[in-house]
Amino acid sequence: MPLTLASLVQHSSLKLTVRAGEDRLDVPVRWAHVSELADPVPYLEGGELLLVTAMKLDVEDGDAMRRYVGRLAAAGVVGLGFAAGVAYETVPQALLTAAREAGFPLLEVPRRTPFLAISKAVSAANAAEQYRAVTAGFEAQRELTRAAQSARGPAALLAKLAAHIDGWAALYDASGALVAAAPAWAARRAARLTGDVERLRDRPAPASAVVGGPPAGASGRPDGGPDGGPGNPAADRVELQSIGSGRRARAVLAVGTDAPPGTAERYAVNSAVALLTLATERSRALREAEQRLGAAVLRMLLAGEGDHARAVAGTLYGGLLDAPLRVVVAEGIPVPAARRPSGTRDRDREGGTGGPPSPPAAADAGLPPAVEALAARTEAAAARAGESVLLVPHGDRLVGLVTDGGAAAAACADFAAEGGTAGAGEGAGGPEHGVVIGLSAPAGLAAVTVALKQAEQALSVARRRGRTLVEHEDVASGSVLPLLADDAVRAFADGMLRALREHDAHGRGDLVASLHAWLSRHGQWDAAAADLGVHRHTLRYRMRRVEEILGRSLDDPDARMELWLALKATTAVPPARPAEGADRAAQV
Repeated sequence: MPLTLASLVQHSSLKLTVRAGEDRLDVPVRWAHVSELADPVPYLEGGELLLVTAMKLDVEDGDAMRRYVGRLAAAGVVGLGFAAGVAYETVPQALLTAAREAGFPLLEVPRRTPFLAISKAVSAANAAEQYRAVTAGFEAQRELTRAAQSARGPAALLAKLAAHIDGWAALYDASGALVAAAPAWAARRAARLTGDVERLRDRPAPASAVVGGPPAGASGRPDGGPDGGPGNPAADRVELQSIGSGRRARAVLAVGTDAPPGTAERYAVNSAVALLTLATERSRALREAEQRLGAAVLRMLLAGEGDHARAVAGTLYGGLLDAPLRVVVAEGIPVPAARRPSGTRDRDREGGTGGPPSPPAAADAGLPPAVEALAARTEAAAARAGESVLLVPHGDRLVGLVTDGGAAAAACADFAAEGGTAGAGEGAGGPEHGVVIGLSAPAGLAAVTVALKQAEQALSVARRRGRTLVEHEDVASGSVLPLLADDAVRAFADGMLRALREHDAHGRGDLVASLHAWLSRHGQWDAAAADLGVHRHTLRYRMRRVEEILGRSLDDPDARMELWLALKATTAVPPARPAEGADRAAQV
């Protein structure tokens, strides 16, 4: 515990006597200072015990002593030590009266106690407290490090931090969403700070802020309070710290305490910030390597090399490549003046680069702020949902693959609904620049090239229409199928499918129905096989037979497109025969 006036009074060798201010002895003493000046305030910092002999003070003048004591109290001096038996045998009445009227602690120092002894006692106690705080801080650092390395990671670290600061702690991701809080009751308290977190997140890192508690008049920390637990901190002090070493924060740490953290608590908070930075901030070289890998995977997909792309991606994007996906393309644009805060000026937008993504150059200036914010929001949403997401910067554009119907796709839609400037922040072109997003239709792994074209078409439409997000489904209103009602088209379709229909007519398989199911499911084997009521191996065999009969590869998007249109242009597809298909599955 810090040294207080009460501790000094109880010091057996000092023999101090309390003459006034008995109810204010629990204040910490930062230092003991000797001064005979009539006004020592300009030379004090606050927290001192002032020691005087009154050799140059008019201690018998009541008004002068009231002014003297008032100035000391206003300057933050915690008490006055008067040396008895030097200039005066005891404390003069005028000084004693002034101290009692002000409730200001006044200690009588006996003649046999030198001021140096008091100074040494204060210094020794403060040194011991500092050593205790540093030791506790190092111990907290060790415990926090072990917690960060545990299976629970940040959640365990927050629990340890909350215990060390005797308060609560919470972690927010780059989008401002609450990730974890400790103790459990702190989650609702932390949820109220989302606005403050977002404002801090938009400031250049590192950044910090201190915010107050709920409105005055709320209860203190009763059990079962409105926050649902033993922590309803009505007047707690909340400190927000940005996490990350880059230009933008990758996370935000909040700590709530009843008072400003002491030395030991400050060590714990700083250790938590460092550990969370290590846990959430990837090195520039690693990030560039991941971007290069992502660009390589995407180029393979665009080249129709799905199997190679899956092998290169490994577990990094493997889950994404196994599901129906969408391609998203986003780029930064100037925000129209009507949507901007007043006082901002126009800036020219850099043109889009177009074409397939390539690895970012080492000297790449980075994405526009709004596009950067979109990437952070999308990655954070995917991480919370346990999804894989592939985002590749390409000049001032962002090209990515997201799971159809997943959290990352929803995050893009939410970001667009907010105006496409959320998180761009002031400075670096923030509120003057927004983002436009194009989103493809759901596609399989073999149709990424088509999906990229769809996303780019949707992006172009979004720019022309002044919309933040356009999906490919919104671009193509109506249907092209009525355009196929032509004898020449129908003859072409019949000719393309004739060999398959003849094969089916001899009872050697349902190739036409199987092709229809496989194309309608974007090449998803399990889903198409389930629609047909056959084993996926049977379906794979049938698709190989289709390729052999037609002499064309189903990996060719043009072939898939022509076959799908041929199926649509001809008569209804005959239903599959599940029983026969099941028998053939057994044979295969």
